[in-house]
Amino acid sequence: MLPEQQEQLIGLIGAAVRAVAPDASPSVLLERPKVASHGDLATNVAMQIAKPLRRNPRELAQAIVDALAAQPGAAGLVAGAEVAGPGFINIRIAPAAKQAVVAAIRQGGAGFGRAPATGRKVIVEFVSANPTGPLHVGHARQAALGDAICRLFDAGGWTVHREFYYNDAGNQIHNLAISVQARARGLTPDHPDFPADGYRGEYINDIAADYLSGKTVQAADADPVTAAGDPDSLEDIRRFAVAYLRREQDLDLQAFDLKFDNYYLESSLYTSGRVDQVVRQLIASGHTYELDGALWLRTTELGEGDDKDRVMRKSEGGYTYFVPDVAYHVTKWERGFDKAINIQGSDHHGTIARVRSGLQALGIGIPKGYPDYVLHKMVKVMRGGEEVKISKRAGSYVTLRDLIDWVGRDAVRYFLIQRRADTEFVFDVDLALKQSDENPVYYIQYAHARICSILAQWGGDPAELADADTSLLTAEREYQLMQRLAGFPATVALAAAELSPHHIAFWLKDCAADYHAYYNAERVLVDDPALKLARLALLAATRQVLANGLALLGVSAPQRM
Repeated sequence: MLPEQQEQLIGLIGAAVRAVAPDASPSVLLERPKVASHGDLATNVAMQIAKPLRRNPRELAQAIVDALAAQPGAAGLVAGAEVAGPGFINIRIAPAAKQAVVAAIRQGGAGFGRAPATGRKVIVEFVSANPTGPLHVGHARQAALGDAICRLFDAGGWTVHREFYYNDAGNQIHNLAISVQARARGLTPDHPDFPADGYRGEYINDIAADYLSGKTVQAADADPVTAAGDPDSLEDIRRFAVAYLRREQDLDLQAFDLKFDNYYLESSLYTSGRVDQVVRQLIASGHTYELDGALWLRTTELGEGDDKDRVMRKSEGGYTYFVPDVAYHVTKWERGFDKAINIQGSDHHGTIARVRSGLQALGIGIPKGYPDYVLHKMVKVMRGGEEVKISKRAGSYVTLRDLIDWVGRDAVRYFLIQRRADTEFVFDVDLALKQSDENPVYYIQYAHARICSILAQWGGDPAELADADTSLLTAEREYQLMQRLAGFPATVALAAAELSPHHIAFWLKDCAADYHAYYNAERVLVDDPALKLARLALLAATRQVLANGLALLGVSAPQRM
């Protein structure tokens, strides 16, 4: 059912309950029966209220069914209702109510499944890779998840801000600089004097060569950096290497068709004094203490679930990494984002309670549980039946651009979204290249292209479809497909609420299956002009919603394949 029809039905059931039991105020929940032949929807409302009313649940359910039939407006929505089992009410939806989805999709077009503007703002931080190498397959999963979540919130009426947080401060950047310096001095990774913790990918040699030749590089949202060419100037090498790799990551993101609204530098939190300011505020809040020369935060007392207090400033000096994270999230709150979502690898699980505790300790009005987190597990890449671990460019891992080069952007996006973020995932390159129903993205895109082909074969004016008599759509497969289409808006809302775009991937695959089953069961271009027009209208609606769903995942909807 369409969302507005479901709300109407819930209202009718609620009115029927009040007619039978005026003092009852149950929550009316609708679900699909496990057996399709039992009806379209079911509710356990009679079983909820039977015990407190001391009434037989089946008798109470029958009274509700009778009262429902007497409700004004029920006839156009409900074809019938019956009592089943210990007191379930199974409901059959009227054919006209099912067929109404075709006109609703035509009217909504690309906006079908989208909600009105809410006036609320959300910031989604994702990818956020250290500028020490190309983006790897873990970053690719973040990119796919993050962009899809942004698209879901945009569809939900939110103003969405995409942010990339660069960890450009710390020991990893130092290791990058000394690695480039070593290559600039002619040392190879197998040389005994090459840094033990250095980066060994071939890209390090590329950076060194461009540095020595005086190249200029420019990353997104940054000033150009020209190489000094002096292999002894470690600071110049650091600046050039970071800018070089930021530019490389920009190219990775462009290949993925992903754009960020802002790039936030960790180093700016120190240069602007924000980290020191947050530390002073935390000390003033009374939630810190000194022990063994270190400064600690009482995270166990702040209600965010941490199991022990955490060091903020180490005894030898320097802040632990969660302190700048707290300062960074204060900026998100100050920028007006009342909802913040971070997408990170599962190895960041330990930071959640620390960051949230730090924000609570500040006492500046940030709600508990801020920010939200989506933690993803890593991806194993298989090709030719074997695990792929090495990239020519990176040396030790498969990169985002490797995946795109092998299977294309659409397959990368869909495959990395089709499983829950917190589950292990095997990216099968060979499967992603198959042109068969085994490959889900091909299967879905082929459904869209096949519909486009049928509409082109018809060759009529799409405006004619507005006059289609959808009451002629009475075949079993037609009802099944229309019910699937009507469930799309609810699926979009669920995926956003659970931060789980895999719901869209599942829905698209199921919709494509319903369409292919319908196509195999019923002819579309029949001799009867009215029936042909009705079926073409259903196909046009299916094509539109498939395109809408693919767009939420950042996947194209080709007209030919």
